[in-house]
Amino acid sequence: MTSSSDRSHDVRSPKTYAIRTYGCQMNVHDSERLSGLLEDAGYVRAPKDADGADVVVFNTCAVRENADNRLYGNLGQLAPQKAARPGMQIAVGGCLAQKDRDTIVKKAPWVDVVFGTHNIGKLPVLLERARIQEEAQVEIAESLEAFPSTLPTRRESAYAAWVSISVGCNNTCTFCIVPALRGKEKDRRPGDILAEVEALVAEGVSEITLLGQNVNAYGSDIGDREAFSKLLRACGKIEGLERVRFTSPHPRDFTDDVIAAMAETPNVMPQLHMPLQSGSDRVLKAMRRSYRQERFLGIIEKVRAAMPDAAISTDIIVGFPGETEEDFEQTLHTVRESRFAQAFTFQYSKRPGTPAADMEDQIPKAVVQERYERLVALQEEISWEENKKQVGRTLEVMVAEGEGRKDDATHRLSGRAPDNRLVHFTRPEEPVRPGDMVTVDITYAAPHHLLAEGPARSVRRTRAGDAWEKRNAAPQEKPKGVLLGLPTIGAPAPAPAPAAGCGCD
Repeated sequence: MTSSSDRSHDVRSPKTYAIRTYGCQMNVHDSERLSGLLEDAGYVRAPKDADGADVVVFNTCAVRENADNRLYGNLGQLAPQKAARPGMQIAVGGCLAQKDRDTIVKKAPWVDVVFGTHNIGKLPVLLERARIQEEAQVEIAESLEAFPSTLPTRRESAYAAWVSISVGCNNTCTFCIVPALRGKEKDRRPGDILAEVEALVAEGVSEITLLGQNVNAYGSDIGDREAFSKLLRACGKIEGLERVRFTSPHPRDFTDDVIAAMAETPNVMPQLHMPLQSGSDRVLKAMRRSYRQERFLGIIEKVRAAMPDAAISTDIIVGFPGETEEDFEQTLHTVRESRFAQAFTFQYSKRPGTPAADMEDQIPKAVVQERYERLVALQEEISWEENKKQVGRTLEVMVAEGEGRKDDATHRLSGRAPDNRLVHFTRPEEPVRPGDMVTVDITYAAPHHLLAEGPARSVRRTRAGDAWEKRNAAPQEKPKGVLLGLPTIGAPAPAPAPAAGCGCD
C-alpha cells in the first residue's frame, strides 16, 4: 500500500486518473460525474498515451452474463502494473459493483475501492480512506443518497450533453436486473432539470438528451402523468437550445400527449428509440412487458402520422426462454411492419439474479444464433432501404467529433442529421468545428450511414462551435471516448443511437 513518502510525493505531483466505462448512457453520464468529482479533488486526467494512471476506475455494467468475467479479466491485467507502481489505486463502481459487493475484493484483493450506483459521490473520500487505512474500502448504499446531477461533472462534449431526469425503474421485466441495482424510479423536479439545461446552453451546448431508465414514465414519482410531455414543451422555449432528444421510452407509458409534444415542439428531433424486445404476445407476457404487438405497432403508426420523417430505432432480444419458431416469426413480422431505421439486436443472455435466468426451455445456442442472423439480415435490408429514401434530401447536419473513423483518409467530416442518422460529407472550404451546422445534399446511402459528396450548401457557425474551440484551446487533455459496449446490427455502425438501460427498457 501507499507509504508516507508516496503521499508526500502526491502533494508535489497531481495524481492522474482514468475511467473505463461499460454499458448504457446512464453509465456514460455517471462517468462524467466521476471525472468531475476526481478533478474537484485535485486529480488530473491521464494522457491518452500514458503508461498508466495513478487511479483507474471501472464503471461496470451487469446486464450481460459474462460481465463479471470481463471485469475480473481486466482487473487481472492491472494486477502486475499495480504491484510495480506503489501508490496506484483501483476502484470498481457501477451496476456490477452494486450486485457483487464483497465478492470483488475477495476475487481481486488488489482492488482498493468498491462503490455502488447510489453513492458515486463518495469515490474521492473512499480513495483517500483506502490510502490512509491501507485496506480496501467497500461501501454500497441501498438507496440513492443524493440525485447524481447535484455532483460536479466533466462533460465529454462541449456541444452536446446528457441530462438525467430520473434514475431507477419501476418495471419488473423478467430479463432485466437494472431495477434491482438502480432502485425504484426517482424523478427530479422539472425546475431543476430546466435550470441544468439552461446552464448548459449558457455554456454553449446546443443539443441535450434527456436520460432515464424509463424516460417517459417521468412524472410517476411526482404524480403528473403528463409531466414528460410538459418537459419537452418547456425545453422548446429555451433560447439557443437547437436539438432535444430522449432515451429510452417504454411503450407502456408512451402516450398521445408525448407524440403531440414531439410533433409540435420544433427543437425536439424527429427521432424515437422504442424498445420492442419481442413481437410475440406470448413472449412479451413471459418477459412481463405490459404491451402487446398490436399496441406497439399502433404507437409506431401514430408517430409516423404525426412525424412522417421520424427515424425509429429499437431493441430486440432473440432466443428468450421458451421462444418458438412461431414466436420468432412474429418478431420478424413486427420488424417488417415497423420499418425501423436501426435495431439493436441482442442474443438472450442470462442475467444472474433475474427470473428469466431460472426459466425452463432455455434455447440452444445454435438455434439462437441462426435466428439472430436471420433478424440481422432482415433489419440490414430494411435499414438500407430506409436510408435510400434520404438520397436527394437536403439536411442540416451538426458536425460531430470522433464519429467518422475514416474522415482523415477521405477528407470528409461527419455529423448527425436531425433524425440522428450519421452523415459523412465533403469538407467545406471554410473552416468548421464540432457543434457547427452544415447544410448538405445527400447523394448516397449505406445501411448505417449517409454520404453527401457534393459541396456544402451552407455553413452556420454556432455558439456550440465556439464552445468547442474554447475548450480545445485550453491547456488540457482532449476528452477521450467511452466504451458504450453496445451490439450493433451487421457490421459495426459508428456511434449509433443506443438505448439507455442496455436494452432493458
